[in-house]
Amino acid sequence: MRTDRIDDRLLEATTGFHGHWCPGLAMGIRAAEWALKEMGKAPDEQIVAVVETDMCGVDAIQYLVGCTFGNGNLIHKDYGKNAFTFYRRRDGKAVRLVLRAGIFGDTAPLLRKLHHKMQGEGLSETEAKTWKDTRAALSRRLMEADLAEVFEFKVPDGPVPRRARILAGLICARCGEPVMETSARLFNDQVLCVPCFDAVEKH
Repeated sequence: MRTDRIDDRLLEATTGFHGHWCPGLAMGIRAAEWALKEMGKAPDEQIVAVVETDMCGVDAIQYLVGCTFGNGNLIHKDYGKNAFTFYRRRDGKAVRLVLRAGIFGDTAPLLRKLHHKMQGEGLSETEAKTWKDTRAALSRRLMEADLAEVFEFKVPDGPVPRRARILAGLICARCGEPVMETSARLFNDQVLCVPCFDAVEKH
């Protein structure tokens, strides 16, 4: 394995944090490796990560780089892409890492087929072994390849995201629960939380 910033102890701890070892976690570990080497670990909100997926690799970025939702320096955009953008506030350095499709080699169609079958009728014993072995081989490939083979390095479209803000809480007129002002909705001159607004819209 080529990581020079993440030792075996940290890899084991990251796997424990996530719950299992898989190709998705390996992707996140390699992205975190780049961030740690090029930008450092996130002190408070100095390093910001924008992730375009909610898959396993995000856990590695949280655990290793220190970007978290609670600190406001982990931002999720639901684009369904294995892409991770890192910003450093003090100097504006920013890079978007996009997983190369070619890193999957010829395993992508097989994994898709087995995944669909697993979600439906289930896998045979032979297929389950193929699933496990193929994912293990892909994880090794992700961990052992040069970072340039794993990711394309692109310039992000937008500026550094603004810092997390402490916002006022409003009271939902329907359920009576507090809701952050930026997430509130106005309906017939009443402040509603998102679930209550959606419920009203459906009737």
